[in-house]
Amino acid sequence: MVRLNPEDYRLEFFKENGFQRKKCKIGKEDFWTLNQEFDTCQDAPDTEYWFDKISSINGLSVREAREKFIKFFEKNGHTPIKPRPVVARWREDLYLTIASIVDFQPHVTSGLVPPPANPLVVSQPSIRLEDIDNVGLTIGRHLTTFEMAAHHAFNYPDKKIYWKDETVRYAYEFFTKELKIPGDLLVFKESWWEGGGNAGPCFEVTVGGLELATLVFMMYKVDNGNYIELPLKIVDTGYGVERMAWFTQKTPTAFKAIFGNILDEYRKILDVKEPPEKILWEAFRAAGRLEPENPESVKEFYERISKNTGFTFDEVKNYMELDARLYSLLDHSRTISLMLGDGIVPSNTGEGYLARLVIRRALKQLMFIKENVSLADLVDLQIKLWGVDFPQLIDNKSYIIDVIIDEEKKFKETLNRGIKLTSKSLKSGTISLDDLIKFYDSYGIPPEIIASEAKKRNVNVEIPINFYSIIASRHKAPSTVRKIEEKSRLPEEIVSWAKTFKQTNLLFHQNPYAKSFTAKILGTKGKYLILDSTLFYPTGGGQINDMGKVSICDKEYKVVNVEKVDNVVVHEVDKEIEDNCEDVYGEIDWERRYRLMRHHTGTHLLMGALRKVLGDHVWQAGAEKTPEKGRLDVTHYKLPSKEEIKEIERLANKVIDERRPINHLYMNRTDAENKYGFRLYQGGVPMTPTIRIIDIENWDSEACFGTHLTNTGEIGGFKITNVEKIQDGIVRFEFVAGTRVPEEMEKEENKIEELGKILGSKQGEELQRAKALMEENEELNNKIKSYRKIWEEEVENSINNAPIVKNVRITFIKLLENDISYARELLKKLTSKYDDLLIGVIIENDNKTQIEIASGKNVKVELGKLSKIISNKFNGSGGGKGSYASLIINEKINGEELLNTIKDLL
Repeated sequence: MVRLNPEDYRLEFFKENGFQRKKCKIGKEDFWTLNQEFDTCQDAPDTEYWFDKISSINGLSVREAREKFIKFFEKNGHTPIKPRPVVARWREDLYLTIASIVDFQPHVTSGLVPPPANPLVVSQPSIRLEDIDNVGLTIGRHLTTFEMAAHHAFNYPDKKIYWKDETVRYAYEFFTKELKIPGDLLVFKESWWEGGGNAGPCFEVTVGGLELATLVFMMYKVDNGNYIELPLKIVDTGYGVERMAWFTQKTPTAFKAIFGNILDEYRKILDVKEPPEKILWEAFRAAGRLEPENPESVKEFYERISKNTGFTFDEVKNYMELDARLYSLLDHSRTISLMLGDGIVPSNTGEGYLARLVIRRALKQLMFIKENVSLADLVDLQIKLWGVDFPQLIDNKSYIIDVIIDEEKKFKETLNRGIKLTSKSLKSGTISLDDLIKFYDSYGIPPEIIASEAKKRNVNVEIPINFYSIIASRHKAPSTVRKIEEKSRLPEEIVSWAKTFKQTNLLFHQNPYAKSFTAKILGTKGKYLILDSTLFYPTGGGQINDMGKVSICDKEYKVVNVEKVDNVVVHEVDKEIEDNCEDVYGEIDWERRYRLMRHHTGTHLLMGALRKVLGDHVWQAGAEKTPEKGRLDVTHYKLPSKEEIKEIERLANKVIDERRPINHLYMNRTDAENKYGFRLYQGGVPMTPTIRIIDIENWDSEACFGTHLTNTGEIGGFKITNVEKIQDGIVRFEFVAGTRVPEEMEKEENKIEELGKILGSKQGEELQRAKALMEENEELNNKIKSYRKIWEEEVENSINNAPIVKNVRITFIKLLENDISYARELLKKLTSKYDDLLIGVIIENDNKTQIEIASGKNVKVELGKLSKIISNKFNGSGGGKGSYASLIINEKINGEELLNTIKDLL
């Protein structure tokens, strides 16, 4: 715990207005107040909720609270900016937007680029899942989605905007003048904030037990426990929009204040009656002191409500547990709509994992409330409620609903297979937390399902109250930085050596059509060469490196690998460089480069077409461009249909025919983001103030390092060669462009020619011949089916007349055709029909005999042991287990002899 410096909190504002510094008698925190009587910091859990008794402006909705906040700060010189998506596309170390300051990390907070405005005001929808298990029971203290209204000021060494005094003054004026809260009931509690490698003192603004805002003064960098003062000092505030609505509406739960009539609609759809008002208001009083992860605290919470309302403990518990599930469904369905509305595709990795986590927890809650209610219908109500505030919900409604329906289906399939998957683990008699997490992570099986199955086997499974919070915490950020990087093939000593040189001048960006160049040699080391400028593209951004040759002192070397170390390009040649010349002449393999340019530009062309056909949720998940083909992996929740693939291909070729210009632009980051949005960062987020953008006019715009054409017409042609689902939520597209299209078509023609030879057809008649063969094959199959039907009737007669030994009917039949799969299918059918049957199928093959044996459920014979005895007696091999065995006898065998042998054994 950081030792707070009292001087950080002694503000001129407090002195001017007569605030006193006090110490909370419970939590021992220092706080500032105008109220002589306060002896606590007025924050939970030190104080129970009593803000319903505090006067304020009446009944602000969430929208009205947001607007009032933004207008107040706009009036006070702050520029309103648009909120960012809830998925942090501009961050490579974080999946979700968890606070407003995330909007400016790391590019603004590091000083790399200026903020979009200074000072500014924003209301940022944020998602935090670490407390997901607590949502509902605390009646609104915990939410997975909330709006963080914030005003930010960025103070540079040469330009101060405002700091602590002004920040606290703004908070005081907003709460007293705009929300009409009595000033003597406002408390500024001293605290300390740390996050994302930064730290600083802060004030938590509390009223009547409820924290309404946090005012952070980001002024330190945290480095190995040391606090290093930053040159850029940032005012980082966060006001709870939903809490302001709750505070002003004075409702017993935040959910009524946030969701209004939607809460009543949910109650009607789910048949959940509202608890008696006495229970709700007593829960309101006690909720601030409730520790939802502590079972004893939860028990005391119910006991207190019971004692003060006259309802029994069980009545209170039943009311509150059911309402908690209802509230969590309200919260989760809003979170789901925002996650999907901003383009997240549910999957087993990344932000998609977190979306699926929320969806499945909502579906689990739905199971416990009412069956046969669709989560999609509940989310649809959220879209109607919040669509005005977040237009992306309306724009992407069909995608959101379609995905939820798909996820509901997958969840049901998960539950069905969950019982089978967990049965083996349950045999061990114990299930640990790691087991529960493994089953959830690997198979999506909720712990409640495992616990239910375990109970049937008298196995006790302890599910932590915060199970889903544990899961969310483990997946809130990438284990490694999310960046598409190719693994360096350079030795470590060469990497270290390269870092000693100045930045390489990149000629391939200045003129991607140049084929040769001259440059100065800066350094050589064995087979490695560094130049002051180069035309050779280094591996990066999914594009492999150029190849070619260089001439040094009239000696020629083949360039076999090119890589970039920071901003220095390293060339690897085919042999050691012996000469010490100053100059070099280089030529790239132009045909190879041009194919790479076509495939790289084709990847951008494909991305634009995918968004048009599949939807705006499509996002790059991986890419590779080689001279042979292009590959693009994208987020999508199902395999595209044949019609969709044709339309994607048609649109791509249409844009080629339109000969659209391809602009190679350099823009400052803020202007680029404002113009193109965060779709810029398909292939990663460059840590530079200026971004290189490849813009296919009115089609696709991306930050990209690669080499590209200047007109879509140069792509020449576009053909998708393969589409496959490579993992849940990820679809792979492979394609060829330019001269690779006829080459690929030639391969297909060769296949058709080979097929024609096999079919014995003339060129152009392959299809008719294949159809004729299919008809012949169908006719033969029908004949086989009729023969089998007659033969199976004879088998039934054989079973009915079979000898019975120790209540077991025994028969062996000879199969006239060599079809093992049919034999096994027949055995399965017969042993299901006759519980007391032990039956074998004999299949003769040359001088060997294959025997398949099966038994009905009432036959208490271990066929694995039986097969070994038969194998030993008749010179064979094989095995089996339980009610099935398979063996090979190395000679032809008499069925009667085999039957008698088994009779004797029984």
